Amino acid sequence: MWCMLNTLLNGQPTDRAPLLIVHGLFGSARNWGVISKRLSDQRLVASVDQRNHGESPRGQTQSYWDMAADLAEVLEPLVAEHGPMHVMGHSMGGKAVMVLALQRPDLIKSLIIADISPVSYSHDNTPLIDAMRKVDLSTVEKRSDADRQLAHDVLDAGVRAFLLQSLVVKEKKWLLNLDVLEEEMPKITAFPEVSGQYDGPVFFLSGGESTYVERDHRERSKALFPNAKFASIPGTGHWLHAEKPREFEAAMRAWMEAVDAKG
Repeated sequence: MWCMLNTLLNGQPTDRAPLLIVHGLFGSARNWGVISKRLSDQRLVASVDQRNHGESPRGQTQSYWDMAADLAEVLEPLVAEHGPMHVMGHSMGGKAVMVLALQRPDLIKSLIIADISPVSYSHDNTPLIDAMRKVDLSTVEKRSDADRQLAHDVLDAGVRAFLLQSLVVKEKKWLLNLDVLEEEMPKITAFPEVSGQYDGPVFFLSGGESTYVERDHRERSKALFPNAKFASIPGTGHWLHAEKPREFEAAMRAWMEAVDAKG
C-alpha cells in the first residue's frame, strides 16, 4: 500500500497562494529548508521528499508518471483547503512537475522550473551512485570520514556536500534507494512522451553557466507551455539555488507576487 510522500510545512496560510517545492535527484525536502523558511514569511510553503528519497516511501519505479501522481496526492488536500498552488521543481523535480501540470492543471497556480527543460539528456548520474556505494559506512563515524572516501571519485566538494546531506551517520545509511535510482536512470534522464499543453503561467529559471538548459530547448518548452517566461541567474550552474540562494529567492518572490496580483 503506497503512502503519501514525506511533507514538511513552513509558515501559515495567508491570502497568497501556497508554494510546493520539489527537489531533484539525490535531494530532499531538507535541502530546501532555508529557502522554504525564508519564503514562508508571506505564504504557506510545503516541501516533499520524492519517492526513493529522504523519509518518503520506497517504490520500484522512478518514472515521471509515478512522481507526478505522488505530487498530485500531496497537493489534492492542500488545494482543497487553500486553492491552487505555485509549484517549483528543480532538475528531476522540474520534469516531474511539468508532467503534473499537463495532467492536473486544476492543482496549479503557476509553475517555476529550476534549471531543466522538457527534453531527454545524456547526463548520467550513475557514477555518483557508484561513488556512494563505495563508501565503507562501517568506518564512518562523522561526515568528514565519508567525505574523504567520496573524494576519491567525486572531485567537486560542492557535489560531495550535497550528496552527504542524504547520509545518516549515526544509522550508517543513505536516505536514497540507490538500487532503484540506478535501474531507473534511463527514465530519469529522459522526458516521457506527453501530449497537450499547460496554459497557465510558467517560469523557466536557469543557471547562467549551466549545461542543462540550452536556448534551442525553448521551442519544445513553448510547445508544451505556451505562456512560459525565461530568465537566468548569471554566474551559477545547475545548483543555482545553492550557489546564489538570495538571487534565487528574489526571483521566486517576484514571480509569485506578480502571478498572485493577477488573481
